[in-house]
Amino acid sequence: MERTKKSKVVDVAKGLFLVRYATADDDTRPPKINVVVNPKHGKNIELVLSPEHRNATLWQPGSCLVVRAMRPGQLFVEVIPIDSDGSTAATVKIETLSQGEVVVPVRRNVTGRAVADVDSGEDSNQLSLLGHVAGIGDVVARADEWIAGPASPARIEGVSIEWPGKPDDLDMHYSVMLARPHTTSGRTVELGGYAGTRGRALPVVGLSLELSGPGASDFQLVAEAAFLGAPVSQVIGRRLNLAGPTGREPLVGLRLRVDELNVPLQPLSEPVTAKARSPGRVRVFRSRAAQSQLRSYADSVDERAGG
Repeated sequence: MERTKKSKVVDVAKGLFLVRYATADDDTRPPKINVVVNPKHGKNIELVLSPEHRNATLWQPGSCLVVRAMRPGQLFVEVIPIDSDGSTAATVKIETLSQGEVVVPVRRNVTGRAVADVDSGEDSNQLSLLGHVAGIGDVVARADEWIAGPASPARIEGVSIEWPGKPDDLDMHYSVMLARPHTTSGRTVELGGYAGTRGRALPVVGLSLELSGPGASDFQLVAEAAFLGAPVSQVIGRRLNLAGPTGREPLVGLRLRVDELNVPLQPLSEPVTAKARSPGRVRVFRSRAAQSQLRSYADSVDERAGG
């Protein structure tokens, strides 16, 4: 009787990924790996195969295929023994392929106001931060880039956040506290809205940000803020409140990014068709690229199969 296959559900974000068959316990008769797109996400995820193959099957360690996801979705990674008493112990790695982060230079117009050179193609779905800087004007930075900051501190009078590629089940809200009473002080706005003032000499002295919605538990905000006369501080979480030591110090530098958290993968529930005979293990490792470095995280599950 053929041994029961082992399956894992793998969540993938929007992007390009390499699925690589890394190792197998049985080198002479390694199990085969089938990669299947969840039918619910078939319109958004494409498997790129070698021209010599028609099926998304990896036959031995060292083989690989590419996944192109236009939206977040799921893959089923199936480990199938090559014969009736074959092993199901294998390691599969899923690695993010990246072309790096687009560098967006800041240019100045004839009035001396800073404006960003926006590339209408690449990176158009990533988070971006606009800050109105006193004496300069509106400055746009990509995720994890400074508006003003430690190297060139300047009073920030308002902020706006854009995130065209935001997941549908996730929302972001933010507000600022100003140095003096104003109608916009403390008013919460959604993505794309502007919190603060322009040209009124009212620097921001506090900033609050929050992720909400069903998908909020899968993400976290990472913000670094420089307040006048205070050390740079970093705050991480789904709800952030940024302010100086007394709450009256002007904000003179800000950078922000959103990180996707490692969500534990759950194995598919399958009926047991035979009694246990020998152990089999399926390991799936996933890695992500961040600022040109690949950061790996792993999820390993030990399962038993019957013969």
